[in-house]
Amino acid sequence: MNYELVIKNGTVVDPAQGIHARKDVAFANGRVSAISDEIPTSEAREVLDAAGCFITPGLIDLHVHVFYGVSHFGIEPDPTCLARGATTVVDAGSAGADTFPGFRKYVIDVSDTRILAQLNISSQGMLTQEIGELENPDYADVGKACRMIEQHRDIILGVKVRLTRESIVGKRAGMLPLQRAREAADAAGLPIMVHPQDAWCASIDDILALMGERDILTHCFHDMACGILDENGRIRDSVHAAIERGVIFDVGHGAGSFSWDVVQKAMAQGVEPTTISSDLHVYNVNGPVYDLVNVVNKFLYLGMSLDDALAKVTSIPAETILMPGQVGTLAVDAWGDAVVFELREGEFQLVDAAGKAKIAKKKLEPVVVVKGGQVYRQRHTHN
Repeated sequence: MNYELVIKNGTVVDPAQGIHARKDVAFANGRVSAISDEIPTSEAREVLDAAGCFITPGLIDLHVHVFYGVSHFGIEPDPTCLARGATTVVDAGSAGADTFPGFRKYVIDVSDTRILAQLNISSQGMLTQEIGELENPDYADVGKACRMIEQHRDIILGVKVRLTRESIVGKRAGMLPLQRAREAADAAGLPIMVHPQDAWCASIDDILALMGERDILTHCFHDMACGILDENGRIRDSVHAAIERGVIFDVGHGAGSFSWDVVQKAMAQGVEPTTISSDLHVYNVNGPVYDLVNVVNKFLYLGMSLDDALAKVTSIPAETILMPGQVGTLAVDAWGDAVVFELREGEFQLVDAAGKAKIAKKKLEPVVVVKGGQVYRQRHTHN
């Protein structure tokens, strides 16, 4: 037996390799071992027939909250991310310097989901709903953040800061947390990820002015103050300039940060998200987000091609986290993560953060998830 698993007869969609064709994919020793037009079943210990289905790389979600049991946002990663096709995820600031060691020991290191992290500039992270993590500006401790990054450079990708006034950032803190996140990230040689809505500033212009190449502006289609549209519904000049500089505009759907109106106006003006992410957490896992695939389905509804939408949850985020060729692709020697999808037809309700519903005629549905070359979860394809 040359292979532990072969997936046969499906249509492989792998934007990293420019593949959209019927192929067989083989796995051995936790990695992709072969991809070709025909791999004999006799060479495999286990064979999955994916006829009529798409085979994609394992999805990458750049924005989740999985510090279960400590952060009030936290959900368990394996049933909500991995089982639904997101084999690699980035926790977006649930933990800060005071709480990150526990997050790593009790969640990251023991989960089947591959978990990376953005470190919150607030040393306490996102603990409680009642008091914002930056109500007291002293929590934005640059030195502590830098020391924690040095201890966990293998999994900390950058520095996260949430800027919403009152509920997260106290008035006396103002825009100081953004400045301190920038300082810590620059000292560590890492990017920042910014949650911009309703910050203590005049507009998103003031936020983007501190952002450059590889920095991530998440929640890019929210409809609150500090959004990407001006008062006339036009994309702000600062947004166009930031895109030119290489700032990553990430969806980060969340419970309150995805508006059909905003995304449709933006896309009509030629502005698409760089990456599609869920911001999956306890307040949206039962709707309106559900999982990363549901967010992808919203962009398919909006007319984005399957290949382009999948690139925004595979090859592009793989480049964003500096892991191209390792994740987000079915290239030989990549980590053996894959998803088998059905494209189902019917009427499917897709709801934005304000409760506005659209009816889609098609949706992707994951039916098999492969992690590290092993079937993680499979269910009957006609449930």
